[in-house]
Amino acid sequence: MSKNVRALAAKCIFNVVDKGRSLSEELPAAQALAAEKDSALLQEICYGVIRYLPELEFDVRHLVDKPLKGKQRVAHFLLLVGIYQLKYMRIPDHAALNETVSAAKPLKQFHLKGMINGVLRNFLRQSEPSQTELPEPIQYNHPGWFINKIKAAYPEKWQSILSANQEKPPMWLRVNTQHHSVENYSKLLSDAGIDHSIKQMLSSTILLSSPVDVSKLPGFEQGHVSVQDGAAQQAGWLLESQANDKVLDCCAAPGGKTCHVLELAPSVEMTAIDIEDKRLARVQENLTRLGLDATLISADATTNSWWDGELFDRILLDAPCSATGVIRRHPDIKWLRKSDDIDSLAKIQQEILQNIWQMLKPGGTLLYATCSVLPDENKAQIETFLANTPEAKLVPITDNSNDIGWQILPDEEGMDGFYYAKLIKNN
Repeated sequence: MSKNVRALAAKCIFNVVDKGRSLSEELPAAQALAAEKDSALLQEICYGVIRYLPELEFDVRHLVDKPLKGKQRVAHFLLLVGIYQLKYMRIPDHAALNETVSAAKPLKQFHLKGMINGVLRNFLRQSEPSQTELPEPIQYNHPGWFINKIKAAYPEKWQSILSANQEKPPMWLRVNTQHHSVENYSKLLSDAGIDHSIKQMLSSTILLSSPVDVSKLPGFEQGHVSVQDGAAQQAGWLLESQANDKVLDCCAAPGGKTCHVLELAPSVEMTAIDIEDKRLARVQENLTRLGLDATLISADATTNSWWDGELFDRILLDAPCSATGVIRRHPDIKWLRKSDDIDSLAKIQQEILQNIWQMLKPGGTLLYATCSVLPDENKAQIETFLANTPEAKLVPITDNSNDIGWQILPDEEGMDGFYYAKLIKNN
């Protein structure tokens, strides 16, 4: 395929939406084929189309006589690419239109150039329907099943959650306090001309005013700082690891939380497990950059065949989940995740929780975490576990004594959606 950005974007989106592949894997593959100067544009188009997919599908449906299928299917996604540019990007209309039409050739859809040109021109001429007149999945750009679940769980906040999911994510930094205090690193950022603010959570962390390339962050390659959302950073502080603790990070990839625990308590004996070797390689990359050490084990957390029988003082269980709290970072979650997945994930979460609990010392702490906003995976999970586990005691995290754990919703204090529950095993 040529380096035509719109062609690469259409193919990438086709692979995500129709083939069910991950955007985080498909986009880098597409960017490798693009000119370096076009990498950011390609990312903006791919993320944008997937973020606004129902709305763009609606637009195309009313402009095309019959749906494009079979070998012509990729041209459907090229139309989505064209309309996204015309609606949401600052590219001049004529440039967006001409570049999109010319992308038909490398996609082997040259015979559809006239149709693509006509559809995009007709779109420019038509008036937009009122958003409030549209069905909710189109109005809010989320699947109907998810909207219904969010409405049921958060009747007062569902619209703000959906709205937050449509935003571009901010960039948070986790300062490695083995090298700098947050205040000192803040000064380095100011000296480098990087606008930011210090946020006070469980401890202080840094939020950039706008994302920058990591190569511009002072001391990044030397391990002085990492990129990690403010919500994910709470895990290291909540676990409260002490010197020489034996710690397990379960389902650890890509290793941000593993590394944070080691930064806060360098003398802990850290074991990190994950089910995939490829994912563990990411953990090792992070450890190496930060100059940290951990024992990495490729293992299924629902089994204990990998365990040597020695109990842990602290366990961080970052459970496999729907990832519905990080949709703004991974908009393809909306289309890759299905309603049926939630029950399956909840079953696996409970299996892991029950299995890992036996590895915790009496008096030890287990921190349960997900990047989900669905109560089935969060509050309901912990209530079920507490009902079945008499020796488990819930430690309050929030000021509200009625809260079962701590549910962070998307864009609260600028953070991703996340859930934490802290459990202690009674002696």
